[in-house]
Amino acid sequence: MNQHIGSNFDDFLEEEGLLADAEATAIKRVIAYQVEELMKAQKLTKTEMAARMQTSRASLNRLLDPTNRSVTLQTLERAAAALGKRLRVELV
Repeated sequence: MNQHIGSNFDDFLEEEGLLADAEATAIKRVIAYQVEELMKAQKLTKTEMAARMQTSRASLNRLLDPTNRSVTLQTLERAAAALGKRLRVELV
């Protein structure tokens, strides 16, 4: 009998020890998508965005890479400020 019948996918990922990684990856993908969409809406190039953030294009590329999860809160704050937004982090 299959032990996962009737369970949800989150339960499966948790049992396998993969839930935290899956959630972190999903969050990073959403952030990268939001930043990219805001840049498009404001017609900002990567060079202009990096200049507003006072960082390098390489750092901006790491932020926009949905698979790169090694982005600091400071980088996220700079990106938000460069786009006229605020960063909000919550524990739920």
